[in-house]
Amino acid sequence: PCPLCLPQYGLVFDAGSTHTALYIYQWPADKENGTGIVSQVETCTVSGECDGTVHSSLPASWIAVLDSHSIAAIAFFTTPSLSPSLGREQSSTKAEQVFSEVSKAIGEYPVDFRGARILTGKEEGSFGWITVNYLLETLVKCSFTGQWTHPPAEVVVGALDLGGASTQITFLPETTIDDSSTRALLRLYGTNYSIYTHSYLCYGQKQALKMLMSSLHQGSPSSQQISHPCYPKGYQETVTTADLYDSPCVHAPSTPSPAQVLRVTGTGNPAACSTAIQKLFNFSCGANETCGFNGVYQPPVRGQFFAFSGLYHNLHFLNLTGGQSLSSVNATIGQFCNSSWQKVQKDFPTMNRTYLRDACAGSSYTLTLLLQGYKFNHTTWPNIHFVRQVTNVDVGWTLGYMLNLTNMIPSEIPPRVIGLQRSNWIAATVLLAIMLILIFCLLTVPCCQKNSDYERL
Repeated sequence: PCPLCLPQYGLVFDAGSTHTALYIYQWPADKENGTGIVSQVETCTVSGECDGTVHSSLPASWIAVLDSHSIAAIAFFTTPSLSPSLGREQSSTKAEQVFSEVSKAIGEYPVDFRGARILTGKEEGSFGWITVNYLLETLVKCSFTGQWTHPPAEVVVGALDLGGASTQITFLPETTIDDSSTRALLRLYGTNYSIYTHSYLCYGQKQALKMLMSSLHQGSPSSQQISHPCYPKGYQETVTTADLYDSPCVHAPSTPSPAQVLRVTGTGNPAACSTAIQKLFNFSCGANETCGFNGVYQPPVRGQFFAFSGLYHNLHFLNLTGGQSLSSVNATIGQFCNSSWQKVQKDFPTMNRTYLRDACAGSSYTLTLLLQGYKFNHTTWPNIHFVRQVTNVDVGWTLGYMLNLTNMIPSEIPPRVIGLQRSNWIAATVLLAIMLILIFCLLTVPCCQKNSDYERL
């Protein structure tokens, strides 16, 4: 019912730590108060990290899209899992090489290439917040009369994201934001928003579980044995110190032996698991009266929150994303974490071995992060909604990025709606009349000449 014009298209590549995805978006040229009404057209996913071989690895369907559409904007961003701040100097150099290859490959197509770079944690949190609220129609909404309406800012919801390397919390607080480094200013559909957002690097699930394992190793009485309370009882594996300490998020002991092989044994102890995870955080606020963790300023959580990505998957595995009470969630996770490896494998025969091994640690980490890290409690827990999609669209940062980018992309008014001023219409009409007279004269002159010749004969 709302007015639509000829669409513009935008493509966003999301190169994460485990896969690369292409999202295709479109929006009508006549934007609403400067921001596009964006819809997702298609998405394609390829497993594995981007390694620089971009052109040869692009699926045929992606290339077909690039060839067959007039693209208004395109971007290739990676999330902080590939950030130089997480990697060493060589990782930074590799990232630059990847971006160079990406720019070269995509530059061969008829698109307005907007660059390839690493998304900051603040951007990822802000764009995820935009995505959730846009899909929930709390930013702009089409009324029954076909007009775009703008809901009050107070109805927007918060966003909670958990990736592999970082985690983000973003919301509109009731109070002013005292720390400017945690403030993001957005203008969407003619409305200004001052939101709180912070990204905790190294506290994504993949890196957090690495920190947990190294903490258990360094606290073990034996340098070659690790008792893991978050792994099911009876589970065993071996890991080298090189693999264990291959991340800058993990602080290696003074004299690690890269070739040393460690034996890891699961003990399935929920209480010990929770205690070990809590040691990864510093919950004291220090100079800040209110904080999240590690002394980072955070105003009190407010309103409804939507939790997605790893937060959703960790609890969905145990069927805990249906609005269960916090007591029920605690009890279910405790029961699962107390299970043996044999029982877990029997109960989930088709589940990936690594995912099954980490299920207790992941769900326990989710609870610790939300309750003690972000300061939710029994009262505010029901305000968290765990989702993978909203209105059948995957929740993440890419849609929010595209929405924000439309603010900077000029509108292209289709020719069919272009109008002329009155003076221009008069001039055009006079010119047309003169042209018609000239054409008439040119056509009648030969006829007059023929008639004159006939009369002489």
